[in-house]
Amino acid sequence: MFLCCIRLLAHAQVLSADSVYSKYLDFNLARFQGEQDKVLELGEAIIPYADKLPEKTRVNFYFGAGKMYEDDNQPDKALPFYEKVAAAVPDYYVVHRALGYLYLDKAKKLENRMNSANDKPFKDSLFADYVQAVKKALPHLEKAQACDPSDDTLNIIKGLYTKINDTAGLNSLDARLKQLGRDCVDILSDN
Repeated sequence: MFLCCIRLLAHAQVLSADSVYSKYLDFNLARFQGEQDKVLELGEAIIPYADKLPEKTRVNFYFGAGKMYEDDNQPDKALPFYEKVAAAVPDYYVVHRALGYLYLDKAKKLENRMNSANDKPFKDSLFADYVQAVKKALPHLEKAQACDPSDDTLNIIKGLYTKINDTAGLNSLDARLKQLGRDCVDILSDN
């Protein structure tokens, strides 16, 4: 009897693909209506079942989940979802802009800690972490810049190369931007 109850509970917990897709539609509606609390509730309910969504819909959901967490000031939760989108649609520059700025925020926090540190070995250690954070941000910022040029983003990119003393990266920036700008996707499709 006990095993039957457990099976029934486990079965009740599993959502059908149609049910997950219906929740996804509700999630999108809440996003577009700006209902942040509802977006979080629906999004977090879908996450464990996202594999039941069709592939392109799942990628679109992952972008929405990343945005949901970014808007809720939870960047560490947003990053993995944005990374999944970037891996699935590498030319979707919108996700690269989001990733670039989230990684840039991490680099800025390290820079602030580094600038306030008095101990040279500790400061050197923080600089190494800062360089790693900058190197995570740069490819994403460059893809965003290549596809949707912005003087602000370009200045940030150049400033980062200068701060990490990477003259080779700075000198080859224009050629890289030209190459990265060849294939740009600005809208995700569910189909």
